[in-house]
Amino acid sequence: MRSIEIISIPVTDQQRAKQFYIDLGFEVIVEAPFEGGAQWIQMGLPGAKVPSITLVTWFKDMPPGCIDGLVIKTDDVARDVAALRAKGHDAEDAKETPWGLFAAVKDPDGNRISLHQ
Repeated sequence: MRSIEIISIPVTDQQRAKQFYIDLGFEVIVEAPFEGGAQWIQMGLPGAKVPSITLVTWFKDMPPGCIDGLVIKTDDVARDVAALRAKGHDAEDAKETPWGLFAAVKDPDGNRISLHQ
């Protein structure tokens, strides 16, 4: 084994979630029909080969909103929080911890993403 490749993010509306993750800075890697009439939407951060995320609606044991531990590294958490708020997202103020600054934002389904500086 070499690396984490894809992290599944459970959502109810893939297109609405896709727009949120684009606002967060992700780019679409692949968007194509998937088995059973679903869509495969895989996204990644610019310049990063792995890991990427995929917006899923088909895992019964992963209800939308159950993610609470995805951490994204950033160079300027205050700038990113301001940019997300300007796009209408409810991002928390950054909090100082012994491990750096952290700010949380939730996607439209309630999946919690932590920004870390």
